[in-house]
Amino acid sequence: MIEWWIPLLIIFGGAMFLLLQGIPVAFAFVIVNMLGVLILQGGGAAFNTFTASMYASVTSFTLLPITLFILMGEILWHSKVAFRAVDVLDKLMGRLPGRLSLLTVASGTMFSSLSGSTMANTALLGTMLLPDMQRRGYKAPMSIGPIIASGGLAMIVPPSSLAVILAAIGKLSIGRLLIAALIPGLIMAVLYIAYIVIRCKLQPELTPAYEVERTPWRERIVGIVKYLLPLGVIVFLVTGVIVIGVATPTEAAAMGCMGSFIVAFAYGGLTREVIVKSVTGTVKISVMMFAILIGAIGFSQIMAFSGATRGLLTAVGNLDIHPLLLIVCMQIVVLILGTFMEQVAIMLITLPLYIPIVKFLGYDPIWFGVLMLINLEMALTTPPFGMLLFVMKGVAPPGTKIKAIYMAGLPFLVCDLIALAVVLLVPETTTLLQDLFYR
Repeated sequence: MIEWWIPLLIIFGGAMFLLLQGIPVAFAFVIVNMLGVLILQGGGAAFNTFTASMYASVTSFTLLPITLFILMGEILWHSKVAFRAVDVLDKLMGRLPGRLSLLTVASGTMFSSLSGSTMANTALLGTMLLPDMQRRGYKAPMSIGPIIASGGLAMIVPPSSLAVILAAIGKLSIGRLLIAALIPGLIMAVLYIAYIVIRCKLQPELTPAYEVERTPWRERIVGIVKYLLPLGVIVFLVTGVIVIGVATPTEAAAMGCMGSFIVAFAYGGLTREVIVKSVTGTVKISVMMFAILIGAIGFSQIMAFSGATRGLLTAVGNLDIHPLLLIVCMQIVVLILGTFMEQVAIMLITLPLYIPIVKFLGYDPIWFGVLMLINLEMALTTPPFGMLLFVMKGVAPPGTKIKAIYMAGLPFLVCDLIALAVVLLVPETTTLLQDLFYR
């Protein structure tokens, strides 16, 4: 009988080889899956069964939030509804030291709760805030750094399209994972704010003070009601209704999507051009994600059929190390992969192996899913190939060097690492809201 590690090595190695050749993630995994069916099951009728299984797995009603979250973010992005909210937040900041850096984190956290796209979030913040920050003399650590960091929060703070994909690949509850990630996401935002305040106190030259025009409280309140409150309603429609248990993630995504259309229409931003761009962008991104999901689910099935998953679980059970140390090692592997691989590809390769191990060790897979999300968010800003680093380079003023972007993001990576350690050692940060609303 063939040893379990041989098919594991062949399947895992084959997927890695194809990805390193530059083949798109979805196609790479479909090729591995088809070869696996041919070799392990002899092809023929097995192909029909395998295809039907993958089709059934991605036509599930529970995956609809992916498309709806994307559409919601596209509408708010193209209609420029969020731009008005930034001006209101700016007036609320008053004369705080490093106010524009703090404004960036506040805006990034708010936009993250309205759009599941880290790249769109970073591009929006960079386009809106970076020119003014540099014009006022803000140095890269306090201008570029906060934008990269808070832009990545869209992967953690609900609604997160990647969280839905992670839940689908790992066969986890989408609603539980979205809720579980809320507190860790806010912890990360608080750590960013604390770092900015402390560094601005120690090095005030990084954020030169400038005269801020006083805004009457009446004007501030009007701005909150007119521009922030409607966005707050959308956030409640997406996250709040899940938290209080009155809607499923799919229903919440539909209500949030409807709310974004209504708000865009109320502000006069729902033009024909905006609708066409939003729908086109949604279709493109959704097709890509579902193609990837098909490959991921097939990959999990091949791993199980080959006996690799079962053999790996047996081997892990025989290891004489503390289970938590094994969890740490798994996260280190993800962090290393994140320096040169795309997030979805990492999930496709690791989750079919990791989730069964996590369950075997007796840990909460939702807690582990949040650890993965934080780790994958770190990968977005980890040199040399972090995706958000290149997005930042694309929207930064001409002459901005990639090295400056790398260095600006590193302190915020430390903040992310602290948040990861907190969630690792205090699982209650992910279970608190679950225990309140999922009894």
